[in-house]
This record gives sequence, C-alpha cells and structure tokens, in this order.
Amino acid sequence: MTQEEIRLEENRTRKAYWRRWGPYLSERQWGTVREDYSATGSAWDYFPHDHARSRAYRWGEDGIAGISDNHQRLCFAIALWNGNDAILKERIFGLTGPEGNHGEDVKEYYFYLDNTPSHAYMKCLYKYPQQAFPYAELVQENQRRGFHDPEFELLDTGIFDSDRYFDVFVEYAKNTDEDILIKIKVINRSSEEKTLHLLPTLWFRNTWSWEENAQKPILKKIQSDVFSLVEAAHPTLGERWLYCDQSPELLCTENETNSQRLFGEPNKSPYVKDGINDYVIHGKKEAVNPEQVGTKVSPYYILNIGAGQEKTVHLRLCNTTVSAPFGEEFDRVFETRQQEADDFYQRISPNVTDPDAQSVQRQAFAGLLWTKQFYHYVIEDWLKGDSTQPTPNRTYERNKEWLHVFNDDILSMPDKWEFPWFAAWDLAFHVLPLAMIDPDFAKRQMDRFTREWYLHPNGQMPAYEWHFSDVNPPVHAWGTWRVYQIEKQMYGRADKDFLERVFQKLLLNFTWWVNRKDEEGNNVFQGGFLGLDNIGIFDRSSELPTGGHLDQSDGTSWMGMYCLNMLAIALELAKDNPPYEDIASKFFEHFLYIADAMNHIGDTDVNLWDDTDDFYYDVLHFPDNQRVHLKVRSMVGLVPIFGVEVLEQATLNNFPGFKKRFEWFITNRPNLTRNIACMEAKGIGERRLLAIVNRNKLELILQKMLDETEFLSDYGIRSLSKFHAENPYIFEVDGHQHRVDYEAAESTSGMFGGNSNWRGPIWFPMNFLIIESLQKYHNYLGDEFTVEYPTGSGKLMNLEEITTELAQRLMRIFLRSPQRRPVFGGIEKFQNDPHWQNWILFHEYFNGDDGAGLGANHQTGWTGLVADLIHQAYQQGTSATEPQKSLKASVIDT
Repeated sequence: MTQEEIRLEENRTRKAYWRRWGPYLSERQWGTVREDYSATGSAWDYFPHDHARSRAYRWGEDGIAGISDNHQRLCFAIALWNGNDAILKERIFGLTGPEGNHGEDVKEYYFYLDNTPSHAYMKCLYKYPQQAFPYAELVQENQRRGFHDPEFELLDTGIFDSDRYFDVFVEYAKNTDEDILIKIKVINRSSEEKTLHLLPTLWFRNTWSWEENAQKPILKKIQSDVFSLVEAAHPTLGERWLYCDQSPELLCTENETNSQRLFGEPNKSPYVKDGINDYVIHGKKEAVNPEQVGTKVSPYYILNIGAGQEKTVHLRLCNTTVSAPFGEEFDRVFETRQQEADDFYQRISPNVTDPDAQSVQRQAFAGLLWTKQFYHYVIEDWLKGDSTQPTPNRTYERNKEWLHVFNDDILSMPDKWEFPWFAAWDLAFHVLPLAMIDPDFAKRQMDRFTREWYLHPNGQMPAYEWHFSDVNPPVHAWGTWRVYQIEKQMYGRADKDFLERVFQKLLLNFTWWVNRKDEEGNNVFQGGFLGLDNIGIFDRSSELPTGGHLDQSDGTSWMGMYCLNMLAIALELAKDNPPYEDIASKFFEHFLYIADAMNHIGDTDVNLWDDTDDFYYDVLHFPDNQRVHLKVRSMVGLVPIFGVEVLEQATLNNFPGFKKRFEWFITNRPNLTRNIACMEAKGIGERRLLAIVNRNKLELILQKMLDETEFLSDYGIRSLSKFHAENPYIFEVDGHQHRVDYEAAESTSGMFGGNSNWRGPIWFPMNFLIIESLQKYHNYLGDEFTVEYPTGSGKLMNLEEITTELAQRLMRIFLRSPQRRPVFGGIEKFQNDPHWQNWILFHEYFNGDDGAGLGANHQTGWTGLVADLIHQAYQQGTSATEPQKSLKASVIDT
C-alpha cells in the first residue's frame, strides 16, 4: 500500500484519526435555512452577507481555504485586507437568489488544487484583487440584468486588469493526525509593490450562547520569545496550540454577535465577532482584547511584496507543545506529503499518462475532497428555538414534518458556497469517484442517509434543507451498489455488511415510493420535481394549472431502475443468505409491472411511449380522465434506458429458486413481458436482459439521442433536443401559453429561481447514466448490434464504441485542445493567462452548444464523475503487473 492507503487503514482500524481534521468549513453559512429564524422563511434576507462578519452563527462556520475538526469545534481559515476594502475578506462573496439574474451566484475565483482522502496534504488557491472589492457593483449590475442577459462576473468589473491581484496559495500537511503544518504563500501578480494584510484566524464555533450554563472554550496568548503562540482549550476537544512564525501581533476577540451594530442593542462584551475587522480597517484599538484572550484570534502579518515577488508564512496547529515548530523538518513534511499524494494518485490511475488529463483528474478528486463539510441541523431545536434566545415566531414552519432529523456529520456537499447543504440525489453521484479513492467515506455517505436521523419514519429520504419533502430521483440503491462494486474491483474488499445494512433501509424507502407516488396504483409514478427543475412546461412539484395529475416518464423509469438495483443487491446478498432470493424475485416481479406500465397503461391507448414520435413523454391526466402526451423531447424521454440490467446465465443457475420463478413469469405472464425487452432470448454468453426499453425502441431512441441536430452535442447529450430551437413546444391553458424552447445556456425561465436549466445544457450525472446504461446493453447485444453515429452520418458503431465516443465528448469540456478549454467559454483570462488557464472549475452544467461551464462553478460533486471517465478512458493500457479493473457497469454476475 502507499503511505496514504496506510493512513486510511489506520483510520479504519482506529489506530489514528487522520480524518478528524479536514476542509470541513462551509464557504457560506449566511443565507442558509439553518440560520433562518425569520417568520416567513426568507433565509436570504434574515441573515445577509452584511451580517456575517458581525453575527455569530448558530449551526456552523464559514471561511476561506479553511479547516476544522470533525465536529467543528475549532476552526482555522485565512482573512485578508488589501488596504482598500471596506471590510476584511473573511469569506467568499456572492449574490443571493433574489439578487442574481440567474439565482444565487458566487462572485469570486478560488480553486481546489490538491487533496488526499486522509487530508494529510491539501492545497488551494484564492485570487484576491488589490483594489477595493466591487460588492455594490456586482449586486447592482446583476439586479439590472434579466433572465435573457448573461451574468455579470467579477472579471467583468475590470478589477483583474493589469494583473492587479494576489495569488494566495494555502497548503496543509499533517505531520501526524493531530499535528497540522500550514503554509500560506502570497504572490503579487501586479507590476508594482503592494501590501497585503494577512490574518490567519483561529476560532471556536459559538456553542455557548444558545443555552444556560454552557461551557465556554478559551483562546489565549502564551508567552514566547521565538514565535507567537496561542493556546486553545475546549471542554471536549481538549488543548491545541497554534504556532505562528515571525512573531506577529496577536489580535483577540470573541466569536459573539455585535448587537450594537446590527440591532442597536448593548453588547454583553466590548469584544465581538467583528472586532478584528474594526481594529485592522478602522484602527479601533479598543476593539480587540488587550489581555489577548477570547474565542477568536488572528496573528497579524503585514506583507510588503515586490512586483512579481512572493512571501510565505508558516503556522502549525497541534495537540502538543513543540520546541522547534519550524525549520527543516517543517519543509521536509511538506515535501514528503506531496510525494505521497503523487504516489497515491499514480496507484489509483497508473495509465493516465497525459499530463493535462492527469491534472484535470487530480483537481476533480481534490474538489470532491475539499467540498466535504460539517453539516449540523437539528430540526426540533431549530423550530422551537434556544433557551437563551427569543422564541421563533414562525408563520411558515419549514420542514416541520421532519422533527426526527438530527444531522451532525461530515457530508459531501454539491458546492460549499452555492449549495452548502446536502442534496440527496447529488450525493449518489458524488460517491462513485469518492469510492475510487476512499471507499470508507463513500460508504459512510450512503449509510448516513438511510439512518434513522435522516430517513423519515415513513421511508422518505430528505431532499435538501430548503424543502426536505421534495422528491429527488431514487438513485441511492444504484449509488450503494456501485460503491460496493468499485471497492470490490479496486481494493478487493466485498463489504456485504455495508450492502445489507443499507439495503434493509432502502426497502423502507422503496415502499414509500410505491405507496405515495403511484397516483392510481397502476405502477406509473408521478414523483414531481425529481431534480430536473424546469425541464417540463409546468412546475412538476406544484398543482397543475389544468388540474389532474402528471404521469412521469422519468419518475416511472427511475422506479424501474430502482427495482433492478435492488434486484442486483439482493442476488449478491443471496450468495450468503438464501432468503434474499425471495426478495430478488419480488423486485423482479415489480420491475415487470413497471416496465409493462411504461408501455401500456391500463385499458387506454395512451401510454408513455408515443408511436407517432417514437419517444417517451410525460402524460397529462385531466380531471375528466382525458389524457394527452406533453411532447417535449427532453431527458425525460431518455431516462427509460436507465432501467436495464443484464443477468449472467451462471447467476440464474446458482439460484435455482430465483431461476424457477424467473422462468415461470416468462411462461405464464406473457401480458407482462410483451411490452418490454425479451428476457427469454439469450444474448452474448447466454446472458438475459431486463430492460424497460426493448431492442426496437432502443434503436428509435438512439436515432434522436445521437442526432447532432437533436440531443448530441460536441460535449455530450443535451438535456433537451435542439429540435425545439425551431419548434418550441407550446401548450395553452385558459388562454395562457406555456412553452418550452431550446436554451443552450442559462435559463430564461424563473422556475425554481432560474438558477439552473434543463432546457438544453449538458448535465454530467445524466450523461454518466446514459453511458453506463449503453454499456449494459452492449454486454447483452454485443458487437453485432450497431447504429449510426452520429445519426445520418452513415457510420455504424456498436454501443461500446458509442459510449467511448460519448465519454470523450464529456472529457473534451475540460481538456486543453489545441489551445482552449471549452469549459472556460469566451473568458480570455482563463483561456490564455498562464496563471489561470490550468486551474479547473467543475460547473453544475454546461452550454449545450459550446461546452462552457454554467451554474455553480464548484459543483465538483457530480461533475467530478469526469475523474471516473478519465480512468476508464486509459484502462486499455493497464500494466499487467498491477492490474486495475474497469469501473464500467458490469452484468449481475455471481
């Protein structure tokens, strides 16, 4: 094993706690639901950015390039001042949902450059302007713009012109699991000498202001003639020491609310959260404690840096006193941890030899690890309020039906600024690339969400904090199964305890779906939102303007996929526990009913498959029982291909009870099997196919999906067919038009705040599932099954070749060829500047025509799947001396 793997093994066996400290700070705690104690639930307004420097948070902390322990008792991050800003730069700035012309939007530039699963080595970069940060201009200009205008970005203000900025690199290297070395390197990119005020900050999360007689931790200066030294004492964390080289001045205050500034009320203490800000910016000497004690402290460095020059500051945070905290040993630890990180990633993907692909993959992994966050949210306490605070007067009690929720974990976030809260379906995609590098953490994520403090007693899974009761696609069985497979393939460990534990809870969730989301009991599901925001002509989570209800092609297909994922898990568990054969049979039967319903609903001629267009659509049910297809050619019609699994003949032979029931259904329930892929015909290697979409319909769907005038882009599969650019879909209700047009970039609709768009852009998770599903079809159909790629080209390819081509298109978004990266679009600074062009942003989604990144720009979570695709792309050259098994979707093989 590499040294990094040894550390993970020590963490697994509890010989050392390498994961206790990590990048667990949020990048935005203000404006979150957790901090919202307003009457109406207007989280953005109740705790705005202007309050963040002065007001103590209740549920978490935020910072720039920061770390904390795993319960976020003690935090560390950087603060900066360029001599011109009106406030200290202590946190990342961006627009609230109502302020942005396309919803909430971060307005700064920072990059996750490296990280390892144990967090023994971490590196990131923040770009800090040297002029006054244009807070007001960013807000005012974006408010002036509308849905049809592009977003106004920080680069657009001209503040980075002539390279008038600092590159601030923050690196961490652990000497031991409790001894953290910190290096902050600042480079002046401008042509003039500039001064930077650097304030690395150590503070305690405020846990004492919310209840009577709570124990309060303390930070205090310890006398030293060689360096500045801070002692931190916490009732449960114990003691820690922060060593600061160059003996800077120590500024101490309290992490408590400045009530005088915010509410005009007297402060309990003269030393408050923004005391250091007032000392540095306004010269208020009385704002910091002369006794040099408190709960927040900053060593104060004033760095005069010449043009193009750099200066470095060293710090050390550890649980023991150290006589010589800096020097040769300090530098040696950094060099060693950097080399160990290289060794670890070389072992993960030894055949990724292209330097650019290596860099993209490494930054994708880094982003996944940097977007871990301590997430704390106890619904009952949040609703009723705290004993020392006014009782909340809530006219809108958000999530009141989720009183059991008690979240206190390190979770993988979609984006720690734009989405600093878990999103249930995002997480199922996060765990695939995470499982490649840290299967223990990936498994823990899947395990958490099916535990009793997350999963509702009725079986529903919480969606996201703005509305736990919203419904995301049920992809957790898929994520659990894939994590199990990846660990087994890459590390040789088959963790059936994990698989069974999660499976048992997923049975509850599956039952909730069957009982709650099948309106008429005919195995056709509604679902609602399903994470696809504005993909339909109506808000699918709200009451329809027509009345009635919507049978969803994607909702029903997700359930078919869910059945097959549970079937695969049940058969794996049945190898050691035969009763699981019966459960597998049950999911097999349920799948047949769903697959039949997808193509034939009751006694009506209207079903989700439209024979005229040869495509799947949602079906609108009017109150008078009339039904009509909503003919929007969207990802909704492609989701049915996700409902596919391939069974090895050996699997059937190994489970005679399951095989008997399998064959019985084929023989005795022809009405169920007539509309779905034939299970009786044997494919390659006598495999059997379970699929919603049969061979004929697959060919018809692929004709559209692989057509460059419809779904196929140079950068993947669009979420909406380009057909609708010239042929918008229009549906009239009471004289009002509802329409869907092809929109390659940002949304021009205000549905769901307008901060994402499913009407044309490319979304990585859906493309990944398309690739995986076609791989499964290829496992059954083999090389002889070919279709035109692209449609109309006359060039025939089999499905394996097509999935390779699709993966290449997705990777092309990030890779530099020949001199540009599509992800950067027309931003010349990113395309051509040597200090920008190699730092990758992993966006939420991508322009359907040119591949430019859109939406949240640090949503490495599911876009981090590119690391998996890069791994697969280089698999064919694997060394025979150290085989790395493919991560491609496999058949169910026992």
